[in-house]
Amino acid sequence: MSTVPLPRNESVRLEQNRPRFVADSAQMIGRSLRHTVRGVETLLVSVMLPVILLLLFVYVFGGAIGGAGYVDYVVPGIIVLCAGFGASQTAVSVATDLSSGIIRRFRTMAIVSSAVLTGHVVASVARNIVSTLLVFGVAFLAGFRPHAGAAGWLAVAGVLLLFVVAISWLSAALGLLAGNPEAANGVTFAVMFLPYLSSAFVPIDTMPGVLQAIARHQPLTPVVDTLRGLLLGTPVGSSGWLAVVWLVGIGLGSAVLSAWLFRRRTT
Repeated sequence: MSTVPLPRNESVRLEQNRPRFVADSAQMIGRSLRHTVRGVETLLVSVMLPVILLLLFVYVFGGAIGGAGYVDYVVPGIIVLCAGFGASQTAVSVATDLSSGIIRRFRTMAIVSSAVLTGHVVASVARNIVSTLLVFGVAFLAGFRPHAGAAGWLAVAGVLLLFVVAISWLSAALGLLAGNPEAANGVTFAVMFLPYLSSAFVPIDTMPGVLQAIARHQPLTPVVDTLRGLLLGTPVGSSGWLAVVWLVGIGLGSAVLSAWLFRRRTT
């Protein structure tokens, strides 16, 4: 099968845009990270709140829910919950940029337009990596004792990275859809509430019938079950491939939706 060469002008344009995209994305990532560091509220929500929730569930609710071994059960759920909190800040940041007019200003400048959303998403991934490592550190101090080997930890890292990227793109899409920070806060509430309707904090079998059906068929349950199985060395079953399918679908769908909304909202 022969390939059709691009016209010379098109080839030159693609070659010129590639380094511009990298440089512009780096600038936007730095901008989002500086906003995170300078925004005390964002920093607390992204980094400290997951730790507070972990301590709350282990030391306040844990005795009544699962006893001494509850910390091993709840850590995957707390990690998923903290990623939701961290990503919700992405929706608010994107909506703030959109309503303030700075994105339209960027569009008038010599900046690759896709770098704006890429900056928000990569900064969200960086925030979530820091908060996840912090949660793991505090969990170990609280008695968390996983049984995963090197391969298991690599698989955990892969699933978590896929989850954070997917939830960050979803938040970017929600921020563009909402259009202003107040609405973005409200829209992301549903995303942050989903872990409570999954196997994150209690076994699904203990829920009423209707809630069991919701919990079994929502995307976060296979993610939590996969992380728990990998960390504790128990069988993952079909949860592994279900989690990957859900996360790839959410990530790709949200990225395409974000690109479409970005063009509609800024032109």
